[in-house]
Amino acid sequence: MSATRKLARYAGLLYVLMSIPGVYGLIYVPSKLIMAGDSAATAHNIQASETLFRSGIVANLVSQAGFILVALALYRLLKHVNQMLALLMLIWIAISIPIVFVAEAHLLGIPALLDPNGPAAALGETGRIAMSALSLRAYSNTIQTAEIFWGLWLIPMGLLIYRSGFLPRFLGVLLFLAAIGYLIECIPLLVPAYAKAAGTIASPLRALELVIPLWLLIAGAKDQPLPD
Repeated sequence: MSATRKLARYAGLLYVLMSIPGVYGLIYVPSKLIMAGDSAATAHNIQASETLFRSGIVANLVSQAGFILVALALYRLLKHVNQMLALLMLIWIAISIPIVFVAEAHLLGIPALLDPNGPAAALGETGRIAMSALSLRAYSNTIQTAEIFWGLWLIPMGLLIYRSGFLPRFLGVLLFLAAIGYLIECIPLLVPAYAKAAGTIASPLRALELVIPLWLLIAGAKDQPLPD
């Protein structure tokens, strides 16, 4: 028999550890390098800070590869509440991981594109900047596709936590709100003109997800045995 408190804290620890490189790669590095609406400045930043740019890619690959361990720990914790919902949770997050790997592949080619002595030298500076901008757009679109599944996996997780009896119900509600945030973030895939408005609404809702790993790590769960 395994105790819910121990398993919850283990899941929370993994969740926090995998979130750190994810935040670094998805938020911190782009905030330092990507200049919205200015492809030339963005290209200059990437060339001037190529190591930082590549570190963001590697950090996100590590985060995504390790996140399957988070999903498995949560599945182990919650499957006894409802196995079908737990399996759905696991499947949806597993689908998102290879999508993010494809997104990062779009970024890996950008330093070579911007290299004036590289394979794209014949395009000239303007052409190289335009091609790098297209790669960044492809990356953004692919990440937004992954966000569909980042939102979807939180729905069964929220239901499982809400029904569990060993975790507070308000955590399940927060996950529902975070799921809505991720799905709102995907609106620009259909209507690009609403990208800024969608991001403004989605950001505070998505941030609610961060409460879950911190709660699991610090507070754990109401202690009770789990069947093996």
